[in-house]
Amino acid sequence: MADIERETVQIALGDDYFDAYLARPKGNPKGGIVVIQEIFGVNADIRATADWLAGEGYMALAPDLFWRQERNVSLTDGSEEEWQKAFALMNGYDGDEGVGDIQAAIDDLRMRGCAKTGTIGFCLGGRMVYLAACRTNGDAHASYYGVGIQDLLGEAENITAPTLIHIAANDEFVPQEAQSAIADGLREHGLADVHIYDGQDHAFARHNGMHYDAAATALAHGRTLDMFAKALA
Repeated sequence: MADIERETVQIALGDDYFDAYLARPKGNPKGGIVVIQEIFGVNADIRATADWLAGEGYMALAPDLFWRQERNVSLTDGSEEEWQKAFALMNGYDGDEGVGDIQAAIDDLRMRGCAKTGTIGFCLGGRMVYLAACRTNGDAHASYYGVGIQDLLGEAENITAPTLIHIAANDEFVPQEAQSAIADGLREHGLADVHIYDGQDHAFARHNGMHYDAAATALAHGRTLDMFAKALA
């Protein structure tokens, strides 16, 4: 995309720091969006998502979630070795610490001039988006096939900004009972909307992924952009 700018930036956190991929439109951004990775790190798919959002007029920042274990992980879903490494990193990841990193990323975007800043995330990132909705001061949140949200519904009362939960109906990592618990648990929440995509599997929005579905991705992204347009204006 010729109309956006890209760079790697550092975000200070106490006496340490973590890296993040920053994509921005050349004009004034509509707002800021923190792009939260899957278990594969800030890879080509996540950078492409940040580029897409920059193309839509937002300043998009993708933080390195795994920096405490290994900095700047960038894996694919193409080999068993990378899958095993990705699962090991996920299992070693501290989500409570990660919420602080996401808040630092939100703060960074605000310091860059984005008064209104939201989050979007996928898989592990989808779970972290839900936690961000509950524990950060972000202005809007879009979670795609987040894993384990059903175990965190006790925090839903803390959601104070518009939040979308996109779920794949055939997701083996978010089974039917989990989907029902999430939908039932958030049904009466005035700021949270749950959308279940029939016939779709986990990672249906991953660029070039084995379960990528263009129509479902377009529908989910359309809902997400509509929310951001209203909440980040």
